[in-house]
Amino acid sequence: MAAQLSPQQLAEKHRPTLDRALETIGSRGYWSPHPEHPKAYGESAPADGLAAFDALRDTRFELDQPGTDGWTGGEVSPYGPALGIEYPHADPDVLLPALRAGMGAWRAAGPETRALVCLEILARISARTHEFAQAVMHTSGQAFMMAFQAGGPHAQDRGLEAVAYAYQEQTRTPASAAWSKPQGKRGPLELAKTFTAVPRGVALLIGCNTFPTWNGYPGLFASLATGNPVLVKPHPRAVLPLALTVRVAREVLAEAGFDPNLVALAVERPGEGIAKTLAVRPEIRIIDYTGSTAFGDWLETHARQAQVYTEKAGVNTVLVDSTDDYQGMLANLAFSLSLYSGQMCTTPQNLLIPRGGIATDAGEKAYEEVVADLAGAVAGLLGDDARANALLGALVNPDVKARLEAADTLGETALASREIAHPDFPDAVVRTPAIVKADGARKVWERAGEGGEEVAYLTECFGPVSFAVAVDSTEDALELLRRTVRHQGAMTVGAYTTSPETERAIEEVCLEESAQLSLNLTGGVYVNQTAAFSDFHGSGGNPAANAALCDAAFVANRFRTVEVRRQA
Repeated sequence: MAAQLSPQQLAEKHRPTLDRALETIGSRGYWSPHPEHPKAYGESAPADGLAAFDALRDTRFELDQPGTDGWTGGEVSPYGPALGIEYPHADPDVLLPALRAGMGAWRAAGPETRALVCLEILARISARTHEFAQAVMHTSGQAFMMAFQAGGPHAQDRGLEAVAYAYQEQTRTPASAAWSKPQGKRGPLELAKTFTAVPRGVALLIGCNTFPTWNGYPGLFASLATGNPVLVKPHPRAVLPLALTVRVAREVLAEAGFDPNLVALAVERPGEGIAKTLAVRPEIRIIDYTGSTAFGDWLETHARQAQVYTEKAGVNTVLVDSTDDYQGMLANLAFSLSLYSGQMCTTPQNLLIPRGGIATDAGEKAYEEVVADLAGAVAGLLGDDARANALLGALVNPDVKARLEAADTLGETALASREIAHPDFPDAVVRTPAIVKADGARKVWERAGEGGEEVAYLTECFGPVSFAVAVDSTEDALELLRRTVRHQGAMTVGAYTTSPETERAIEEVCLEESAQLSLNLTGGVYVNQTAAFSDFHGSGGNPAANAALCDAAFVANRFRTVEVRRQA
């Protein structure tokens, strides 16, 4: 096929961005080429993005990909309206061979061309950020500003980060080498060697409901940049953001002279469950998955032919020992618990607070006082309905709503959830967080660990429910933190302390159990936020995830290096 995007054009446009990304993953500083503010995209961009989204509704989403044997859909916005979009349903026996057909040319293109094509895909997605924001908002339930930032520039940053790591790892070995071994009086042994990064095969991306682009782009671009075709299987409630991504990727691949079928979409019919079927196909050699622990464990056990990268569930914990900024701590925690109704894999769930109270800059605060003040901080933050809607978004599915409604059965309620009406979407399910008091006495969780009574806070309760766990001492809190991370996993750990000894002890637990730690956050950075190019999302070292977004380990096993030796 005739290329409309030449390698020279791609290099002139995107090589500086790739170089800056490579530099930043080395320095771990702040940088982003994707603007966070909606106004940065032009005066007409918000209206244009909304119009583009509206034009997609009640239509068939054409992709012109092989193997289409029907149409399916059924997305309903968490804000109420049905999207009415139908997507092509694929016959895998036709689509999977088509995905593989373009691998040879894509492999031969080399790491740089692949990286630059990926950056062109990201650039085109970035130009349509307002449209993507509407798609993310109306499939995930995120409030618009969060859908814009997390679903747009932050997701694009994570995709670019994966491309940079992929390029770095593929070029770590030179493309060729002259080898000469001296043989004393005889002539040297001489070989000419070439080294080629060879893709594993078709990658399967299994998308999630809450962050379809943010969680999806690292795996998508890591696989594509390392030479692998990617089959995108979105969550059935959040198809549109990834379908748009696939459409853009196919357009760019074709314009650059490659087979557009290197990226394809697999949408399931209601109840079909094609993720399990696809995951064990011999053609699938890489799997990226974000979602429940149960299915993540199933993939790791049964998809043995594939390299499986999972982000599952965990119990994120904040240990509160002491603070020199009591109001700042309360405000920071209140925001962390409220953002997107706690529907983030990084949201704190358990707050470990000594029963005897904590030392603060405002004097000693008893456990009951800390819990009451935190409840007051959350209530104050969300007291204005307009601000609450902008922070909370909508509950993403009925399961989250059911868990929230059952919160009062889990213990004494310190803060009850309340219903909030959305001015623009009357059918949106918007609820404020609930805080439940819990007994964190050592005998309680030790007995649970030995198979005794069930303790609610020892398992993930995804959504806007958190537990104020009264522990007998900071030492007990440290041991409970260790056990929780070791057995349940954690994407994030937070802690507040003014004691250098306690800080070192918390850090040691997190180092031993491979958990990412945030200490004494009282300003505008929150435990449930991570920045691309600088922060690692998860560690891959505890049960919450077997991979980190993003590091060298996330990309290096998506390809192998094949050597060819020739007599010189």
